[in-house]
Amino acid sequence: MREHESELPPLPLAGEQGCPFGPPPEYAELRAERPVLRVACPTGLNAWLVTRYEDVREVLSDPRRFSNRPGTAAHILMGYVSDPPGEGDFSRMDGAEHLRFRRHMAPEVSNMKRINQLRPLVQHIVDRRLDALTDAAPPIDLYASFARPVTTGVIAELLGVPEPDQPLFQRAAEALFAGTSSGEDVAAAIGPLFQYLYGLVMTRRAAPGDDILSRLIARSDQTDRPFTDNELIAMAAGLLIAGYDTTASMIAHGVLALLEHPAELARLRDDPSLAANGAEELVRYLGVGGGLMREVLEDTTIAGQPLSAGDFVVVAIQSANRDPALYADADRLDIGRNPGPHVGFGHGPHQCVGQQLARLELTTVLATLPGRIPSLRLAVPFEDIRFKTETAVLGPQTVPVTWDAVLPAPPPPVEGGA
Repeated sequence: MREHESELPPLPLAGEQGCPFGPPPEYAELRAERPVLRVACPTGLNAWLVTRYEDVREVLSDPRRFSNRPGTAAHILMGYVSDPPGEGDFSRMDGAEHLRFRRHMAPEVSNMKRINQLRPLVQHIVDRRLDALTDAAPPIDLYASFARPVTTGVIAELLGVPEPDQPLFQRAAEALFAGTSSGEDVAAAIGPLFQYLYGLVMTRRAAPGDDILSRLIARSDQTDRPFTDNELIAMAAGLLIAGYDTTASMIAHGVLALLEHPAELARLRDDPSLAANGAEELVRYLGVGGGLMREVLEDTTIAGQPLSAGDFVVVAIQSANRDPALYADADRLDIGRNPGPHVGFGHGPHQCVGQQLARLELTTVLATLPGRIPSLRLAVPFEDIRFKTETAVLGPQTVPVTWDAVLPAPPPPVEGGA
């Protein structure tokens, strides 16, 4: 143990009421004065906290020096383990092993041709959830009653999971992303999901359909190292769990931010073509999670600070995206901002494999929701909103909203029309 290691400052955590849309205020001072600082993390690990944009990009872009094998959230989530990654746990692999999984998954959730094919499906799911609100008696929780059903519906549709079976992966995601969940809690929630997915894999092998899992099996079977059943189960579970809450939290957090920035919400309502830029800006402005962990593989330096092999590093995504070196006015929300090279979806070989699907979902919501519910507003004072803490996925716990009317969806454009 390094000298005075027991007296390390704690990792600054986002999500408190005092900083609902950005990193804790001390990050500005850290970027300027202590860009690489030794901190104590909530799970008991000690790590080097990296806060500047360029330094964060350097760590994330170099798997030769910085490995993903501890798990990206082992500094926050008790349920994460530091053992070697299990079969199919590709997010904790590096190099060729990681690439083996990614090159099969990327065409399903990142390839722009595939994303364009999914646009009508995502639009239909968003409109269907808004239609359901016409029969609801406000106020409702936008997070639970809109954001989660949208993202759940999209990823479940892609994997061919019927609606009655979706609570399985909802429970697994909630256990995994809760900072207080132990390894036993996570295992108890994930076990039934894995059993269900085993049956799904067997079904898709016997009778392939038009879904991600069937195409992964078919594509993999054409290689010299086809995916095993366990690898397919782990990949499907990862997609379901990640697709369930990360994008839903961003939708809820983003809409809340817009409600608190009414001029930006009005711009979006008046000009839905700003939705793609708005989605990118919200990911930059809010950040998706509470930092990403890496393990140092060889003695090295970051920003002049020596790091030893075996050390842990936490890159502060929110802080990096608010670095004045990225934008002079980085603390301002501007949905018309030209998208820049933020790290809201990570960076380098481990950047979010599903980021294009997440962009599609968020863009569709931003292009649709303000126009269909122009009177949308908070049903409680903003000060009553509570935010998730000690979790890898940031955002509000609930977003109580009300409205005067939900407008019908506009008719689809006529093909070949003006």
